[in-house]
Amino acid sequence: MARICVVRLGHRIGRDQRITTHVFLVARAFGATEGVLCGDEDVSVLKGIARVSELWGGGFSTAYEKDWKRFVEGRKQAGWKVAHLTMYGEDFAAGVRKLRALRKNVLVLVGAGKVPREAYELADFNLAVGNQPHSEVAALGMFLDRLFSSRQFAKKFGGKLKIAPNKCGKVVVHV
Repeated sequence: MARICVVRLGHRIGRDQRITTHVFLVARAFGATEGVLCGDEDVSVLKGIARVSELWGGGFSTAYEKDWKRFVEGRKQAGWKVAHLTMYGEDFAAGVRKLRALRKNVLVLVGAGKVPREAYELADFNLAVGNQPHSEVAALGMFLDRLFSSRQFAKKFGGKLKIAPNKCGKVVVHV
């Protein structure tokens, strides 16, 4: 599968830290290769995700980009496809199938506050993940699971920690 970069648009310090952290945790665990934070620069979120990647592995990287539009345009010029997850847009299942068939690197736009109109215009796919208000974390999880056809769960992360399956209780193995 191609590379997947999740772009968090419009992050606001003091309001979005927990959800943005969860967006990047899901991105990492569900197969994305990188996360880019746009909006307020929030070193605590980036350091937290870097620490998770260090302990749990997987090679997920994060960065801050001040100018989200320039970043997206640069990736598009490099041949990446842009998928914007929204509740207003084209059919989700059909869009994911088309995107998967292209076998291209994908930039996934996930909004925090009001998403600028330019994001809809720059996107190759505006995917309606349901047509009801919902969580961007759930939308991202659904999108990545469908894009990877659940194969991302077989990935070996190679970290210092891993979970050993167990019916009851937590078993964390230090590798």
